[in-house]
Amino acid sequence: MLKKVLIANRGEIAVRIIRACREMGIRTVAIYSEADKNALHTTLADEAICIGPAPSQKSYLNMKAILEAACLTGADSIHPGFGFLSENANFAKICKEMGIKFIGPESTLIDLLGNKSQAKQTMKKAGVPVVPGSEGLLNSKKQALELAEQMKYPVMLKASAGGGGRGIRVAYTPEELEKDYDLVKQEAKIAFNDDSIYLEKFIENPRHVEIQILADEHGNAIHLGERDCSIQRRNQKVLEETPSSILKPETRKKMGEVAVNAVKEIGYTNAGTIEFLVDKNQDFYFMEMNTRVQVEHPVTEMVTGIDIIKEQIKIASGEKLTYQQEDICFTGHSMEARINCENPSKNFMPCAGTIKGLHLPGGNGIRVDTAIYSGYTIPPNYDSMIAKIIVHGKDRQESIQKMKSAVAELVVDGIQTNADFILEILDNANFLNNHYDTSFIAKEFDINK
Repeated sequence: MLKKVLIANRGEIAVRIIRACREMGIRTVAIYSEADKNALHTTLADEAICIGPAPSQKSYLNMKAILEAACLTGADSIHPGFGFLSENANFAKICKEMGIKFIGPESTLIDLLGNKSQAKQTMKKAGVPVVPGSEGLLNSKKQALELAEQMKYPVMLKASAGGGGRGIRVAYTPEELEKDYDLVKQEAKIAFNDDSIYLEKFIENPRHVEIQILADEHGNAIHLGERDCSIQRRNQKVLEETPSSILKPETRKKMGEVAVNAVKEIGYTNAGTIEFLVDKNQDFYFMEMNTRVQVEHPVTEMVTGIDIIKEQIKIASGEKLTYQQEDICFTGHSMEARINCENPSKNFMPCAGTIKGLHLPGGNGIRVDTAIYSGYTIPPNYDSMIAKIIVHGKDRQESIQKMKSAVAELVVDGIQTNADFILEILDNANFLNNHYDTSFIAKEFDINK
């Protein structure tokens, strides 16, 4: 078993990992930027070390500083959480070369699956249904137009190194495709320093459903069911739930089997998520694979009773999975809402500041993952998510009622949050009746007001 884990992250996920390690008797090292000197994760860890100034490039993305911190503190492993360096193949590779266990998959797989074009071809070979599209990267605008004519519009241009909803545009006509081609290449170059792009058929009105997998280093793999992440704003998830209300039992079974077979085929290890688009006919298509723990992992934990962070650490320690697929039981329904410090009335502008008063909701089946506290000053340098409210009920209706109660009970004085916006979603008739897809927020709300 690993003895000392350095958490290469901040905020609620750093706190989440520290707590899992403490329960396992593993010592922890927190890293922090100058802006995070008073952050909760620095006080909960056994040790804390400053790695640089506030900007991410000089701190949480500074590989040299993080690895030096690991060596200085004697950490034998690094948990990257999500975001920052969690899907950086070079970082995972250097960790291995230094004899530090990276709690995640091998660097070669991070590299392979991080490139969306390569990932699509890899999954296709592994028997996973993929969205019709270009075979590899686009070489020219002319090639894109010819392929689009064959596939029929609408089509979607995507940055090969993309993520977080950036570098994506949908074209409904040849004229739009010509214009968007150059724009997407520019966006990709600016955001990812890589202007390679590819083309896909655009699946209209899909649901975004992902399968959580666990795979050990001995060839064993299981899935922990699906999460429906269709409630999104500009491709950023806002609210997630499990199980997905649209999946037929046979579709759910097939998606799980396809995901497990794929990770076995490619030799994947640790936790991961295969994301699919599901159309109105229950056909599903591979979208991408996340080679890390997901923000929304708690909903899976609530319905399965399995601690995914602990499983990650056990797998990284070389242990075999103690579960087989038939051992996994799914109980009830779970839902997660992301609470962000932002102003929905001003196009969701981030609103950093000092928390002057705080009350977190509680009760049976209610969990809050957060790193904020009364008196804490939220720095403006990082992601605006400050908490996740997770609920568990006997069915979807009970989960919605619990979530409404929990969000209404939340008090965060001193800053603005999206809590009222979450309540609007939970009161929306189409959401309540399960009549929604990934365009739900854009259709139902004036998000540019």
